[in-house]
Amino acid sequence: MTAPTAGRIVDEPGEGRLELFPLDTAEDNLFALLRDLFEDHWRDITFGTLIQGAVYEIKASDAPQPLRVLDGYCTIDFKTWHMHLCIGRHNGTHKNPVSPELAHHRRTARAELYRRLDPDGHPVSWALRLVNGHDEQQLTVFLPNPFLGENDKILTDPNWDRLALWEHLRDTFLNLPPDPNDRLATRFAHD
Repeated sequence: MTAPTAGRIVDEPGEGRLELFPLDTAEDNLFALLRDLFEDHWRDITFGTLIQGAVYEIKASDAPQPLRVLDGYCTIDFKTWHMHLCIGRHNGTHKNPVSPELAHHRRTARAELYRRLDPDGHPVSWALRLVNGHDEQQLTVFLPNPFLGENDKILTDPNWDRLALWEHLRDTFLNLPPDPNDRLATRFAHD
């Protein structure tokens, strides 16, 4: 078994200290990742955007329709509402083509799994984020947290089984084994 590989540590204003694990942004890889999360784990995730001044934390009440991609946009359809994420080559229509500059702006340019670190450098939350070609956030998916239970109630004792999805994503999309560092924090901490 290979030793756990550390990500790149960054201090982001308003976000705190993060450890980033970059993902391949090829359309087929991002589509597989989104299908895995939204078709197989929709009950377990909270998602939305996380920007300065606003956090949207959405929980799906039902499984989405099978995800599909058209003109580079992945559609995630929950029947009563849906979202589109530009994850691939985007051309527009024959009558209304999109400029290469606009296509670059819209498309996912950076995808990363990340974990937020407490002041001692121990992980306390786990997520995925997609960022477009102008460094604007497209989506954050908050993964199950061992320190939080139903309705984000802080647990007295961590439930380390809630790291299963994080470990699955690390294995599937980064070829990384579970990391013992994920179990070092003793309590939930938030900036």
